Formats: sequence, structure tokens, C-alpha cells
Amino acid sequence: MAESKVRKKPVGKMLLMGVISVALYALLLLKQDVINGYIGQGGMYAFLPIITAFLFSFVHGTFTGDFWTVMGIEAAKKKKEVK
Repeated sequence: MAESKVRKKPVGKMLLMGVISVALYALLLLKQDVINGYIGQGGMYAFLPIITAFLFSFVHGTFTGDFWTVMGIEAAKKKKEVK
């Protein structure tokens, strides 16, 4: 008998990352004057936009990936070519 691998859908993780993503966007929009003040100082604060972009990218990307997994849409698997 062949066992089929049943993977649990990451609903909880998707919801958590969705809430974090919404909170990050809300914080960015509500506190943009404070954020712009820090970024405008220069020096080491110049890295804040880069760090912010990576943080948003990670959280939103994780949410989006889990969303499509929960919806049942997966990337196509490449088949190895036999020569």
C-alpha cells in the first residue's frame, strides 16, 4: 500500500501573517511623519528604508504564499528530463 502524504493547510500561520501585514501597513500610514523624521536624519538611519522593505517583503510574501497554499494552488513541479 502506498501512503499518500496529506499536508495540513497553514490556515493559522496565514491568518497571523495577514494580521501582522495589516498592522505594519497601518503603522506605516498612521506614523509616517515619525518614520520620515527618523529616515531624514541620515547616517545609520539611512538603513531604515531597506530594513523596512525587507520586513514588509518577508511578512507579506509569507502571507501570500500561505494564502495560495490554503486556496489549493501550488507551483508546478518540474519533471526531470531523462536522457
